[in-house]
Amino acid sequence: MKSSDRVKKFRDLSADELQRQEGEMNEHMFKLRFQWAMGQTESLKKIRELRRDRARMLTILREKESEK
Repeated sequence: MKSSDRVKKFRDLSADELQRQEGEMNEHMFKLRFQWAMGQTESLKKIRELRRDRARMLTILREKESEK
């Protein structure tokens, strides 16, 4: 999925849904980092992609909160 598609998807979500999604991303990021540290995975690309998506989502969430 392209990053522009992800941004559109995040913009369509409400603030509550974005916060819930952030929690899920945090958990997933923790699991991936733990696996990376233990040497169980070699998917650095997934970690980078998730980190960028989380930053995009947080930016959109802050934009929505500042509109209020």
